Amino acid sequence: MKRLIIPLIVSLLSLNVSAFAHPLIDVVPEPNSIVYGNGSFSLSRTTSIVCPGSKDRLGAYLRDQLAFFTHLRLRIDRTQAANGNSIVLNLDKAFNGLGPEAYSLHVSRESVVLSAQTQEGLFRGLQTVLQLIPLPDSAVNGTYKIPSCTIVDYPRFAWRGLNLDCVRHFMAPAFIKRYIDLLAYYKFNVFHWHLTDDQGWRIQIEKYPRLTSVGAWRNEGNGERYGGFYTQKEIKEIVAYAASRFITVVPEIEMPGHCQASLAAYPENACVPGPFQVGTQWGVYPNIYDPAKKSTFTFLENVLSEVVRLFPSHYIHIGGDEVPKTEWEQNAGCQKLMKQMGLKNTDELQSYFIRKIQKFLESKGRQIIGWNEILEGEGPLPGAVVESWQGIDGAIKAVRNGDYTIVSPGEYTYLSRDADDLSLDSVYSFNPIPPGLTPSQQQRVLGTEASMWSEHAPQQKVDSKMFPRLLAIAEDAWTNPQNKNFDNFHQRLQVQYGRLAYLGVDYGLEQKAMTYRTEFEKDTRAFVVSLKPTQSGISLRYTIGDTLTMSDSHPYHGPVSMDTTGTFIAQAEMNGRLAGNPLVLSFMIDKALGSEVTLANPYSPEYTAGGPGGLVDGIRGTLNFKDGLWQGFKGTGLDATVDMGKEKKISELGAGFLQSTSSYIFMPEYVQFFVSKDGKNFTRVGVVKNDISERNPASIEKDFVITIKPEDVRYFRVVAKNIGVCPPWHPGAGAKAWIFTDELFAN
Repeated sequence: MKRLIIPLIVSLLSLNVSAFAHPLIDVVPEPNSIVYGNGSFSLSRTTSIVCPGSKDRLGAYLRDQLAFFTHLRLRIDRTQAANGNSIVLNLDKAFNGLGPEAYSLHVSRESVVLSAQTQEGLFRGLQTVLQLIPLPDSAVNGTYKIPSCTIVDYPRFAWRGLNLDCVRHFMAPAFIKRYIDLLAYYKFNVFHWHLTDDQGWRIQIEKYPRLTSVGAWRNEGNGERYGGFYTQKEIKEIVAYAASRFITVVPEIEMPGHCQASLAAYPENACVPGPFQVGTQWGVYPNIYDPAKKSTFTFLENVLSEVVRLFPSHYIHIGGDEVPKTEWEQNAGCQKLMKQMGLKNTDELQSYFIRKIQKFLESKGRQIIGWNEILEGEGPLPGAVVESWQGIDGAIKAVRNGDYTIVSPGEYTYLSRDADDLSLDSVYSFNPIPPGLTPSQQQRVLGTEASMWSEHAPQQKVDSKMFPRLLAIAEDAWTNPQNKNFDNFHQRLQVQYGRLAYLGVDYGLEQKAMTYRTEFEKDTRAFVVSLKPTQSGISLRYTIGDTLTMSDSHPYHGPVSMDTTGTFIAQAEMNGRLAGNPLVLSFMIDKALGSEVTLANPYSPEYTAGGPGGLVDGIRGTLNFKDGLWQGFKGTGLDATVDMGKEKKISELGAGFLQSTSSYIFMPEYVQFFVSKDGKNFTRVGVVKNDISERNPASIEKDFVITIKPEDVRYFRVVAKNIGVCPPWHPGAGAKAWIFTDELFAN
């Protein structure tokens, strides 16, 4: 393990990274020390690559990469020292670097000299060289200018990874190799390969052929048989290809849960009788391995024996996350085993399971990695690596237990999330070192990695989900915090977009595709919507109606006016495809629009809807409770009085509410309506009871509406009864329930 640790606090270098990089030095991740020189090196067909015979492979790699990026085919000189107009690869055993990946790069008018103590360090430095070279359209008469500079660089963390889920959607071997090249270009060094889950088994195991003949395929809703797997020959090729790029491939074989595909092939390892089908829906399946059967561990040990022969990585990821333990609680064999082993609960049974697998892999000279749930119960034996995805608490617990950790909280590193929910600047703000750790505990943080879960991202969508945010992860993992600056990064990113396009990367969004502003013009009683794209290359279209199709939409050129109740939908386009989620704004023009609202109960500071006026602003909330349009009340009900300013003839009153039970948001038990002329004496005119089931898992909007005999009123009052706490069947049973309301209206 010690071979992986790089000091976090370094005083050996005088860092000279300016607040904003030189316009020509747009490397990602940002090098940790840059000193700018004068002039530039001219790369042309007369340039030679100078490297001794011991570095034939790196010299050939550089020659091939330069041919791709510049269309120049340079000569490799294995015998001569640098003699003008050359790129020199200098393997220097005396190089005083900071770990095996450190390098120095000196660019002058005469030469480019790259030095490192290891070939791995030279390889990382080569990526910097390649990014310093302008793209072909910037060449002048076949010559490329590389800016003069001196760079001394090293990674902040030894673990800089990407977790790619090839289960939910299978990805071709050529696509995997392409991503290994992209990872290398941005100085990642770990490819975490998610190969098994409920929805498929993607790795050939010769001893158990049904794992791929059955487990690798699922029946889609349209009747299509979908799937695929990697043969052992393909896996060996990919592992070797990654090694040539100094990238370690770490396989993930899920257990004891997320194993529906395995159980479909070999149901005898389950807690309940089969048969089982490979999962066809996303989410967590209840069927898990039976730890009370010796045959279960025989099966898994045989599988892992083949896995360790295929993957030379010191680490094997065993998952261990999201294990539903109901079957263990109800299985007589599991209960008997718990009694025999003195296990108090099923969390400790999970620890028993994890520890048996851990001991087996350690007997093979390997070390386990598991998601933070492996800490449940007694936790793993010392020596496990904990990957913390549910926030950072798992990482903190792991290092305080003396274990190592990979810090990958989903709120910063899950690039499967839309850019609407996880923006580029949020990813860039991530610091993999949890607060409050001692220096020795900090050294147990191996690093971080991005995760690309593919439930909603088949192969053709991965690029646009991953980029450009993967570049922010690259800098989080490589660059020291004092050298990070988002404005500087964003400036460099604009040049990187050209490089990504040259590499054939169909990059996507940095954040929500568009911002919007709405104004209500009292004179015309119309809403005016103004849109603005958030990055270059985005064009906008819109329509007014319930759906948006390209045939009935209009190019957006300026503010759009709406003077009737209706829905405005806008969609971004980028690189010839739809980009991001549509903007959907439902407007309501009613007699309460723009009124004054008084609330008897305070709303949550997390969900304000812009204050009381947000309840009568005419803009309806969406199914996304985080859209800023909903007002939330936790544990209390809504009691709102609306002053319309003068008496108006009213025949209908209503209030909109949202239910999203997974987020503890429920419909009110009932809603009462009152009217008044003076604001003091109110008459109840009706009550509407809820008819939406609490158990409905969908996000649902509902208007509670009453019709009354037309009368002149100035004030109306809405009282909505909160159910109080989450019901007993709910995972959050007993916790305070939320009411979310948006528009209070009168007609």
